[in-house]
Amino acid sequence: MSPNSHADAALSVRDLRKTYDGGVEALKGISLDVAPGDFFALLGPNGAGKSTLIGIISSLVNKTSGDVRLFGTDLHADRDAAMRLIGLVPQELNFNFFEKPFDILVNYAGFYGIPRAEAMVRAEEELKRAQLWDKATTMSRTLSGGMKRRLMIARAMMTRPRLLILDEPTAGVDIEIRRGMWQTLKEINAAGTTIILTTHYLEEAESLCRNLAIIDRGIIVEQGPMRVLLSKLDVEGFIFDIDGTLPATLPPIEGTTLIATDDHTLDLDMPRAMDLNRVFATLDGAGIRVRSMRTKSNRLEELFVRMTGPNAASQQEKTA
Repeated sequence: MSPNSHADAALSVRDLRKTYDGGVEALKGISLDVAPGDFFALLGPNGAGKSTLIGIISSLVNKTSGDVRLFGTDLHADRDAAMRLIGLVPQELNFNFFEKPFDILVNYAGFYGIPRAEAMVRAEEELKRAQLWDKATTMSRTLSGGMKRRLMIARAMMTRPRLLILDEPTAGVDIEIRRGMWQTLKEINAAGTTIILTTHYLEEAESLCRNLAIIDRGIIVEQGPMRVLLSKLDVEGFIFDIDGTLPATLPPIEGTTLIATDDHTLDLDMPRAMDLNRVFATLDGAGIRVRSMRTKSNRLEELFVRMTGPNAASQQEKTA
């Protein structure tokens, strides 16, 4: 999003700074834009400043200086109007475990002035979307971890927010449940809700998000479209499933790293510019038949490590 579209952004942050008591500078003048309808990843290691940024956007933390606008509304000048545009799903489970899911949603809507009749209709819609309708009148403490996470998302959607902020929404749930939640979030985004996601599951960000920013030590070290940032990487990886059993010695393929992870599986890293057909031809010539292949989901992780690892620290200090 260009600087000229500042007023049109779902979220626009300009030169945002936060210094805590004791002189700890959590944010060092960051700027970013999130376009309406985007699915945006905010990534960074622990202590990078993600929680502080989200806290400021959701009005839970006071900024030191800078500008934050939500769909053109100044957060500082018109806090109430800005907050009506946001739905927040924190990492911590913060609902009453001794209430029923239906009551949790209806009561939450009441805090925002939504009439009870309308709240009941919305609660049914959101519980069905979260695949929790059959648990609507079950005590919340009996829900599984994944169900509790989905309930948090359903609650946030009760106010029909234009911007949904998700802080580690799938933390602690297994991969099958996580992928089910991905589908729910895709549906919410497809319906027009802008989503900002923080996650430590880099596969999650790569699967869901179109744009991202990586924050480290209080500054944004990289931001832009996911495809563009990943295209900067000159290596890509594949997993090959092999027919039969692999030979004791693998054929050398110049410029690649080829490893047998077991008797029937090969792990390949190769330059992006390299022709994959050359790899297939070499394997075929050695009597190795590839039954199927899949891409390794490590590209975003490599970018993340490159941008936030120890070797990046000196460069960040220069640009801070």
